[in-house]
Formats: sequence, C-alpha cells, structure tokens
Amino acid sequence: MPREAAEPVRSRRSLPVTGGYVELDLRLGRHEVTLVELTPVVDETPPWWDDARLLGLRGDPMSEVTTETERRFGEGPLSRAATLIYNLLVVEGMFLLASAPGLLALTLLGGDTSNVPLVAACALPLGPALSAALYALRHRSRDMTDLHPAAAYWRGYKANVRGALKVWVPWLAGLAVVGTNLANFAVAGVPGWWAALLLLIAVAALLWVANALVITSLFEFRAVDVARLASYFLMRHPKATFGNASLLVVAGGLTVVVTELVPALLASAFAAALLWNSRPMIAEVRERFTA
Repeated sequence: MPREAAEPVRSRRSLPVTGGYVELDLRLGRHEVTLVELTPVVDETPPWWDDARLLGLRGDPMSEVTTETERRFGEGPLSRAATLIYNLLVVEGMFLLASAPGLLALTLLGGDTSNVPLVAACALPLGPALSAALYALRHRSRDMTDLHPAAAYWRGYKANVRGALKVWVPWLAGLAVVGTNLANFAVAGVPGWWAALLLLIAVAALLWVANALVITSLFEFRAVDVARLASYFLMRHPKATFGNASLLVVAGGLTVVVTELVPALLASAFAAALLWNSRPMIAEVRERFTA
C-alpha cells in the first residue's frame, strides 16, 4: 500500500501542433515536481477506414449525414464566431471586475488639470487587468465544448500581475509628468515646439507599453529585458506599430467623442486586435529569445 500511494499521478493527452509548437498549460503546486514527456504520434488510420462500417450502418444515408454533422460540429464559421464572441464577452466582464476600483474612482474625478496625477493613480489596476485579458485571449480554447475564459483570465492575472506592474507603473509615472506639463503648458513659458515634442513622447510611450504588456503577458522575462524588447520591436515591425497606432487613434477618438469609459467597455476587443497586430512580434520572440 505505501508503494502504491507513492506512485506519481500520470495523465496523457493529445495536443494540437501549431507552427511546430505545442502549448501546454501546467498548474504547479507548492513543492511540486512535474515531468513532461512529448511523444510525436503518427496517424496510422488506413485511408479506406470508415466509422460507419464499425457501426454496421454503411448503407444508411441518415447515419452518414449524422456522422458528417458530428465531425463538423464546432468547426463552422458560425461556431467559431460564437466561440470568439463568448470569449470576448467573458474576458470583458473579468476586465471590468478587475479594474472596477480604478474605473469607479475615475468617474468621480473632475476635469481639472490638477487631477492628472490622480488619474494616473486610478489607472494602476488597468495594467494587470489588460495583461490578464491578453493572456486569456491568447490561450482561449477554440473548442465549443471546452470554453473556460474566466479561469484563463484569473490564471493569467495571478501569473502576470507583478510583471505587468513593473512596466505599467513607470510608464504611468512618466505619462503623468508629460500630462502635467501639457496641462500647464500655457503658464510654463516654453516654446510651442515643446508641446509637439511632449505629444510625440506620449505617443511613443503608449506604443511601447502596448508591446511591453504583450511580451510580459505571454513570456517570462526580466523587466529590463521586457523594456528593451518592447523598444526594439517598435522599429522592427513597423506594420504592427502602425496597427497599434491605429488602435490608439480609435481609442482616443472614442474618448473625446463619447466618454473615457468607452475604451474600457471595449477592452477585450482592443486586446484581441492588439494580439492580432502583435503576431509577428510574438512569433519572433518565441523563436529568437526563448529556449
């Protein structure tokens, strides 16, 4: 009995291979050792094999329709769209829940220029919340029978909260300084080109933090390495940078035209678009900077 109780828990599963890589989520407990063995499996099913023969329903046309329907369930465009919409809605709800303290405080602040540092403080919860959204959408399941976006969101939140804050807090501090200078530009007595320079710095910082959040949400690097990689990829993939700049313009337009809460209500959609734009960066980070 002691020997049987000491036997480790074993589990076997089949995982899809995408681009030569396999994504495997592991839940590690304290003082736990997990061994992973990957074995390639070759499909040796004969080309002439038909499941209908096994059931003895070869000549029944209804059985062929049923088999074809079961095989294609969840693989059609409507199923994929429904799966994506469900993931976006759940992740959006989790984002609003995680960032609720900051969003509620933002609604109570007035439009006075002296509130710029307070706005930055209220935005602190948004960084980890957005990082968790990126993680959940990146690891979302395409199978309609196995959808757990809420669990993936909170798993990403716990795993990435420290890393996200390490890049989010310095960025917020720098943006607060820039915002304070722009808000009091009229009384500063500096030339007009200084305002254009500050705006350029703010836009570059926004694009940088978008790259940094994607990297720290999907990979494990030191904060200084995340900062370097985020800066490097700003020029490395100009199309992705331009796409992220377009998202920034849309979010800014919605904030000015409607309200500042609209981008928060569309956070999951913006996160999905950010992941889409960042595909070349993600692929290169995985290929060149991870073992």
